[in-house]
Amino acid sequence: MESIGVPKPRTAEEVFNDFKGRRAGLIKALTTDVQKFYQLCDPEKENLCLYGLPSEGWEVNLPVEEVPPELPEPALGINFARDGMQEKDWLSLVAVHSDSWLLSVAFYFGARFGFGKSERKRLFQMINDLPTVFEVVTGAKNLKDQVGAQSNGSKSKSSGKMQPRASTESLPKGVKMTPPPKYEDESGEEEDDEQGGTLCGACGDNYAADEFWICCDICERWFHGKCVKITPAKAEHIKQYKCPTCTTKRARLQV
Repeated sequence: MESIGVPKPRTAEEVFNDFKGRRAGLIKALTTDVQKFYQLCDPEKENLCLYGLPSEGWEVNLPVEEVPPELPEPALGINFARDGMQEKDWLSLVAVHSDSWLLSVAFYFGARFGFGKSERKRLFQMINDLPTVFEVVTGAKNLKDQVGAQSNGSKSKSSGKMQPRASTESLPKGVKMTPPPKYEDESGEEEDDEQGGTLCGACGDNYAADEFWICCDICERWFHGKCVKITPAKAEHIKQYKCPTCTTKRARLQV
């Protein structure tokens, strides 16, 4: 939650400094302070949020009662999913939502103080030069750099290893087991790996042709079968697959 009296950033540079402070706090919570963070996210408590503070600190707290809130709010109820998935996957999920929250806060300030096109562009460029919280927490940036370095020599080989789409026709309707292929642009070249690649919604790793994947029919994100404990044989009997996050959300709504 925001402390009373904290000055609001009014220039692109000030907003970026605010972003960096909050980002540093979130990274600290999900890495060096992870044990403390884990303990604070008790599933028996009410809906909890992870807040990054401009001072590079962090806190787990209830959402603000003010409606609408002064600032965009982080993901609600992160504690409910803690025990429903592996710790690594749960931290990755919190990291993804933290990235989304950081961007929403930064561009809230931009909208509030009337940033023009050039200021918004400068702000985004400064933010984009930093690794995301997800990339830091999961190490996905290092993996992506390695994959990118090898991609030029392996594109032609890997493109032939994709499972044919026809292999999913025998499955029950709604269950998708093969990540979508990369489409070629008008020049006949494949899209850039970072833009066209498929990432696992749990671990953040890239698609590999020799791995089994499954798609959530609710949020439409792809997952390694091993990350969500689904085998090809088990998937054949699933009419509509829901990932752990969507299953948890549905359970909360029914309480």
